[in-house]
Amino acid sequence: MDSPTATPSGKRLNGGILFLLAGLAALGALATNIILPAFPQIGSELAISSPELGLLLSSFFIAFAIGQLFVGPLADRFGRKPLVLGGLIGFAAGSTISALAGDLSMLLLGRIVQALGACAASVLARAIARDLFDGEALGRALALTMIAGAVAPGFSPLLGGVLSGAFGWRVLFVVVAVFGLALAWHYVASVGETHAVERRTPLAFSSVASTYRDLAADQRFLLPALAVSFVIGGLYSFFAAAPGVLMNTLALSAIQLGLSFAATVLVVFAAGFLAPRLARRHGDRGVGLLGLIVALAGGFAMFGFAAWPSFTTFTSAIVLYLFGMGLINPLGTAIALHPFGGQAGSASSLLGFLQMSCAAIGAFVASSLPFSPPASLAAVLTMAVVLAIAAFLPVFLRRSRTAPSGRAGEPEPTGG
Repeated sequence: MDSPTATPSGKRLNGGILFLLAGLAALGALATNIILPAFPQIGSELAISSPELGLLLSSFFIAFAIGQLFVGPLADRFGRKPLVLGGLIGFAAGSTISALAGDLSMLLLGRIVQALGACAASVLARAIARDLFDGEALGRALALTMIAGAVAPGFSPLLGGVLSGAFGWRVLFVVVAVFGLALAWHYVASVGETHAVERRTPLAFSSVASTYRDLAADQRFLLPALAVSFVIGGLYSFFAAAPGVLMNTLALSAIQLGLSFAATVLVVFAAGFLAPRLARRHGDRGVGLLGLIVALAGGFAMFGFAAWPSFTTFTSAIVLYLFGMGLINPLGTAIALHPFGGQAGSASSLLGFLQMSCAAIGAFVASSLPFSPPASLAAVLTMAVVLAIAAFLPVFLRRSRTAPSGRAGEPEPTGG
């Protein structure tokens, strides 16, 4: 897969580097979704209730959200290597703590340490790509990180279902720990430090805080960022509720749960493929609003599933939600980042913070509402999209004097 494209580092875009970038980007999603099929096992062995199992997700998302606000500035000051290696070693340590946990508090500690490590790796995947490549090679590298971000949530539950069924839930944490250490070795062997000393910037937290404050006060960023983040929050509430809905309500096995997640990847891919093409013809704001309307239909359809539980009604509802999410996510992200080319790193980090904060809230609420799992999921999905539409509608109605560039509708990765 060598590329002849000249790059700032002199390196060529090859399979080894692409594997590294994809692995770093997908680490957080892998660590979260691989354990979903094992929730019944974990709850039974450690005497953990369903709401307490939800804390395994929300604590991870909160730590991930807060951590990424600091990773970018630290990496710009001290280089990528200390943050990447420290993050991957920390991730392996957190995974080990989780594998050895004998109660909920120890498991939560492991998950928080895991999240902080995964955060550093995931956020810096994009920064490393920018350090190494430009032009066509950079576009290919970033495209792969987005694909990895979509594939990991879809296929990791299937892997988790197979492994936990054969060896128990603790092996899942061992597997992701080994994967993290393998990434660390591969990083040192194939890439190493990519941020030259002469390009490093002084660490000024007051300046970083000022940048974040200005972005949060700018509606051009905040409104589309909130719209995307609310929908992402709904997605992670689906992840949190899925074991209870599919394994308890519909009596699916762990492997069947994994297969159902894997099938959702096709929906997200289809929407992501169509989004920029529809945006070129009909405008990114119009297609983004259409995506939210489709997702809202999915939320309403989930109430139908709550009333008449069946695999057909559930699949119909979640396909609608995921397809709508697949339209608004890349387009809303591009709209939010488009005016801030000079602050792209900070804007991406703040967008990632908002997304993971909403994910934490969505996962917590979905597992805490005093309703049945299907009804709780329907309520959270619907409310998430209603809030997203409220945030995005002013963006849709606003008539900009200058149209976005032709690339505004292209999917843009977050983080880094």
